[in-house]
Amino acid sequence: MKNTAWQRELKHYLIGGLLSLILTVVAFAAVLGVDLSRAATLAIVAVAGVAQLIIQVRYFLHIDLSRQKREDLHLILFSLLLLTLMAGGTIWIMGDLAGRMY
Repeated sequence: MKNTAWQRELKHYLIGGLLSLILTVVAFAAVLGVDLSRAATLAIVAVAGVAQLIIQVRYFLHIDLSRQKREDLHLILFSLLLLTLMAGGTIWIMGDLAGRMY
């Protein structure tokens, strides 16, 4: 039996969905179920979040490090840079304005 394109696509989506579900359960368990320190809980949630982001990009957006997909990766990274600058600048300005009010 041949492995057609839609079967490979379905396999990618199922793997990505399963890994995302596992990471979500790990993050919830770290917060609700396990008695860990605050720093350990935050570290587990942060690592699970970064891993979740990588899985979403790889399995659902189909962005990898191949030569063909680098333009898409550059577009995503540039958009992330712009959003970071806008959010960071807004927080900086609002913090400065709050400091001047007192």
